[in-house]
Amino acid sequence: MSDSPEPDSSLRALLGQRDFVLFWLSRWTAVLGVQVQSVALGWHVYDLARETMDVKRAAFMVSMIGLVSFVPVLLLALPAGETADRHNRRGILLLCYAAEIAIAALLAVAAFAGWASIPMLLMTAAAFGAARAFFAPANTALGPMLVPRALLPRAIAWQSLAWQTASIGGPALGGILVAISPGLSYSVAVAFYLIAAATVLMIKTNAQPQVQPGSRWDLMKEGLAYVWNNKIVFGAISLDLFAVILGGATALLPVFARDVLHVGAEGFGLLRAGPAIGAAAVAIWLASNPIRKNAGAIMFASVALFGIGTIVFGLSKLMWLSIAALILLGAADMISVFIRQTLVQLVTPDHMRGRVATVSSLFIGASNELGEFESGVVARFFGPVAAAVFGGVGALIVTGTWARLFPDLRKVDRLA
Repeated sequence: MSDSPEPDSSLRALLGQRDFVLFWLSRWTAVLGVQVQSVALGWHVYDLARETMDVKRAAFMVSMIGLVSFVPVLLLALPAGETADRHNRRGILLLCYAAEIAIAALLAVAAFAGWASIPMLLMTAAAFGAARAFFAPANTALGPMLVPRALLPRAIAWQSLAWQTASIGGPALGGILVAISPGLSYSVAVAFYLIAAATVLMIKTNAQPQVQPGSRWDLMKEGLAYVWNNKIVFGAISLDLFAVILGGATALLPVFARDVLHVGAEGFGLLRAGPAIGAAAVAIWLASNPIRKNAGAIMFASVALFGIGTIVFGLSKLMWLSIAALILLGAADMISVFIRQTLVQLVTPDHMRGRVATVSSLFIGASNELGEFESGVVARFFGPVAAAVFGGVGALIVTGTWARLFPDLRKVDRLA
C-alpha cells in the first residue's frame, strides 16, 4: 500500500482559504488602529506631563500607560480565556471592536474639545486594556479554526506578517498625525477599527468551539494546569515574559525622541516603526521559508540578540544607529515570537486554545505593559539611557537562565 500524499501546505493553499484571508485583513487593519492610537496616547501623555514636570517624572507618567493597561488584563485574563472556549469567538471579537471604537472616539472628542488630561487618558487606557483582555484569546483561538492543520505554521507566519507590516506603517502614520493633532490620530484609529470589525463580520466559518463539560472555574484551572505541566509551552511563554519585562526600552521612545535624540514627533514615529521594520522583514522571510531545524536554539539566540539591540539603542546618540538597533531587536523578537506561537498552537488542542491563549496573552501583556512600567521606574531614578541599558543586560541574563532551566525547550528541533 502506498503512503498517502502529504497535505498541501503551500502559500497558494493558504490564500485559497477565504475566511483566513478576511481574518488576516481584519488583523492588519486592527493593528494599524492600535499602533496609531498607541503612538498618539504615549505622545499625548508625555506632552501634557512636560508642561509641569521634568524629563524623569514625565517619563514615569508615560510608563503608567503600560501599568494601567495591564491591570484589567491581569484581572480578566482567566474568565476571558474561558469565555473564548465557551462562546462564539467571532462574536467576542465583534463586541471587543465595538468597545475599542467607543474608546477611541472618546479620546478623539476629548482631544478636539481640549479637555483631555493625564488621569482621563490613563482611564481610557485601562478601559482599552479590558477590551483587549477578551480580544486576545478569542483572536488567537479563532485563527487555527480557519485553516487545515497542515497550513497552521504558514498561517501563523502570515498572521505575524500582518502584525509587523501594520506595526511599521502604524507608528509612522501615528507620528505624522499626532504632529498635526492627537484628535486626528484617534479619529483615524476609529476608522481602522470599523474596517476590522466589518471584515470579521464577513467570516462565515462556524466559530463556536466544542464546549467541554465542567464549571467555569474547573475549565480555568484545567487551562492553567495544562500550561504549567507542559514545560515547552510554559518555558516558551515565560521566556518572553521576563526578557521583554527587562528589555522594554521601547516604552521610553517618546523620551528618547524629544529629550535624548531631539527629533520631535516625526522622529518618534520613525523610532516606533524601527522594531516593526526588522520584524516585518523577518516575517516576510519566514512566511516563505519556515524554520525547519534547531528551533529551540534559534529562539534562545534571538532573545539574546534582542537584549544586545536594546543595549545599543540605549547607548546611541545618533538617530541612524538608534533606528538600526531597533530594527535588530525587532527582527530578533520576530523570530522568537514565531517559534513560540507555532509551538504553542501546534501542541494545544482546539478546545483548550482559548484558555492557553489567555495565559500566553497574560504573559505577553505582562511583558509589554510591566516592561514599560519597569523602564519608567528605572528612568525615574537613573534616567532613560540607564533604563535601556539595564533592560538589555537583564534580557541577556534571562536568556542564559532559561536555557538552563528548560533544556527540552532549548533542544526542540522541528516545528511540526
